[in-house]
Amino acid sequence: MPTILGKDIGAIGLGLLNLTNPAKNLSHEQAFAVLRQSLESGATFWDGGENYGTPDANSLHLVSNYFAKYPEDVDKVLLSIKGGLRPDRTPDGSPDAVRRTVDNCLHILTGRKELDLYQCARVDPDTPIEDTIKTLGELVQEGKIGGISLSEVSANTIRRAVKIHKISAVEVEVSLWEDHVLNDGIASVCAEFDIPIIAYSPLGRGFLSGQFKNVEDLPQNDFRHLFPRFQPQNFSRNLKLVESVQSVADKNGITNAQLAINWVRQLSQRDGHPVFIPIPGASSPDRVKENFTVVDLPPEDLAEIDRLVHSFETAGGRYPEMWAKQLNG
Repeated sequence: MPTILGKDIGAIGLGLLNLTNPAKNLSHEQAFAVLRQSLESGATFWDGGENYGTPDANSLHLVSNYFAKYPEDVDKVLLSIKGGLRPDRTPDGSPDAVRRTVDNCLHILTGRKELDLYQCARVDPDTPIEDTIKTLGELVQEGKIGGISLSEVSANTIRRAVKIHKISAVEVEVSLWEDHVLNDGIASVCAEFDIPIIAYSPLGRGFLSGQFKNVEDLPQNDFRHLFPRFQPQNFSRNLKLVESVQSVADKNGITNAQLAINWVRQLSQRDGHPVFIPIPGASSPDRVKENFTVVDLPPEDLAEIDRLVHSFETAGGRYPEMWAKQLNG
């Protein structure tokens, strides 16, 4: 069982983004049903953001309201929150901004839940990472946060950060169509310092589940229309990866989503790798049940998936150009 901050957490965690996404327009009752089902499915690591939603209805508001209704669940959950973004969503890792955003998170939680893990969503290029981590370390000492995580960082930034304070987790994108962490030193440095990797978007923002057959399957106002990999010229090319792993999923009697998530999870079992904890999202209890099913794929099927992944070149970048420059700081 993976552990963070000395607490056992499930093999698969829950990403909270969709639960406060205005485009999804979920009611509290609908979101609460997802949260309850995640606990029943063993997902006790919840990953949210100060910017997931609106300033008046983000992940922190959601979990605060949830724990007001279900206080018996507070101690079951390890809550990780991203912050450190200006209103225009550019990063601000300056000491004053870090303190301000942490205080805002705590204010929204109203004492109903501790801020177990905190991370700046992106690295601020204008603030040395040492200054950001030093401030977060002070906040740990003050009892305002339980531990420090990093998000979308390079291997070099991780090495600089661990010299200042213990890093409890590193969150990066990992999936069948995005395995850069295995090749750019991030996974190896995390293994060196025994830091678990929180793998966000293990389903490629839903694409790898196979639920979309063409661009028209996406709602008109869906934010994914902004992403290069969902553009018409790239969509059909990327769909070939989904189609190629379908036979492996069928062979194991699982869905494409379950294959994609568990492939990421089983990266943990390889020599020289850290623990990988995929954090798919969900917007219904049934989707939670599907996505949080732990399946141990046999070695020969893992090898087949690896062959398919390594021979496939994903079409399009991870993020739109306006956000891509903030990656791997």
